[in-house]
Amino acid sequence: MHLKKIIFMAMCTTVLFVQEQLLIIVPNVQFTTMLIVLYVSLFKFRESVAIIVIYIILDNMYMSSFHLLYTPPMFIGWLTIPVVYHTVLRQTKSEVKLALFGLFFGFYYGWVFIPFRMIEFGITEFWPYLLLDIPFEIIMAVSNFVTILWLYKPLYKVLVKEMDALQTSYSYYEVKP
Repeated sequence: MHLKKIIFMAMCTTVLFVQEQLLIIVPNVQFTTMLIVLYVSLFKFRESVAIIVIYIILDNMYMSSFHLLYTPPMFIGWLTIPVVYHTVLRQTKSEVKLALFGLFFGFYYGWVFIPFRMIEFGITEFWPYLLLDIPFEIIMAVSNFVTILWLYKPLYKVLVKEMDALQTSYSYYEVKP
């Protein structure tokens, strides 16, 4: 892998992390899902997983939220995107299909936390937790749908152009495995 590509991946991870921190004041309104879907469609499976893992670690370090009942559902939720993209969605570039996936993902991400919350708070807290979380799931689902529908295609074109420029330029700085 070329050093330029590693740097490009680091920049993508930085954008992913910073935008979430800037939008933290508005619950569940973010570009995280759209950016992860975008990165998964640009990078190979292993590269996109690396971006997601680094993002989750950075997010948990910054927010001081490393916890056995909080961090694993984040890994499960966010790492579902590359798995679904490379299997069920079969690497589609259709922004409508990806937006519908983002809509579903808004609910799925909230549901991933439910078993862990039930362990933490008890099984009797299932319905109250679910009912209180539904408005936030709706906000995330709508946010995902709109951002993917409006921003995926233009950002994809720009980043593909940049990645093509990286691949056509010869680099002496190739990192060997």
